[in-house]
Formats: sequence, C-alpha cells, structure tokens
Amino acid sequence: MSRLPEGTNIFVIDLQYITPFEQIDPLIEDHRAFLEKYYEQKVFIASGAKVPREGGIILAISDTREKIAALIKEDPFHQSGVAKYSITEFMPSMTDFN
Repeated sequence: MSRLPEGTNIFVIDLQYITPFEQIDPLIEDHRAFLEKYYEQKVFIASGAKVPREGGIILAISDTREKIAALIKEDPFHQSGVAKYSITEFMPSMTDFN
C-alpha cells in the first residue's frame, strides 16, 4: 500500500552531464541550494550523483509532470546548459517511508 499523498506519483529526474566538469563544478553550490529549496517543500525525497559521475538522479513527489518540468528550469545546471534531463513518472504500488 502506498503512503504517498493522494493524487501524487514519484518522478525520477535523470540528469546527464553534457559539458566538461570544469563547467559543472563551479555550479555545485547553487545546484545544492536548488535541491534544498525543494527538500524544504517536501517535493524532493532523494538525490545524488550517479556512479560513475556522469550526472545525477533526483526522486520527487508531485501530482503532475508539468510541475516537475517547470521546477527543473530553476536548476542552475539547466540554466547553464551543462546537463540534459529526462523525467520518468511512476505510480508506486508499494513504498516504505519510515
């Protein structure tokens, strides 16, 4: 049984770096501030770098894909054009948010 708020799904936001790390690394602090904003709003539930470091993953909760697509535009990585994004929505049939 899902414990997500009714009417919401989980979104996997997959970032793939498309520029050298020399362009990405100076943006890390601003990217983390972006993440913190949405953790405070209870939209993001997990995030981190891929292994190997070729991008990152963000797990988010929302009622629409459009809201997720809109907030991605605030990410300094997006604004600077250093990453491309894909969004996968799924409706969990089981979760554990202990």
